[in-house]
Amino acid sequence: MISYKPLQKLLIDRGIKKQEIIKLTGVSSATMAKLNNNGYVSLEVIDKICSALGCQPGDILEHLPDRSDLNGHH
Repeated sequence: MISYKPLQKLLIDRGIKKQEIIKLTGVSSATMAKLNNNGYVSLEVIDKICSALGCQPGDILEHLPDRSDLNGHH
């Protein structure tokens, strides 16, 4: 599973509101909602956020193993 918790932390650390990110990147509020809920977003969205924040993808997302992976099932 991909988690966007690092993005939320980065925004808090920099004092950037979600509405500001929407303005800076041009992504929709629906896309921001997906990010908040660890939903699927395109790499284009990741690219826009990285450009706006001057960061790398690893700064805004992380991979978390699925529960089934933890149990040794694939």
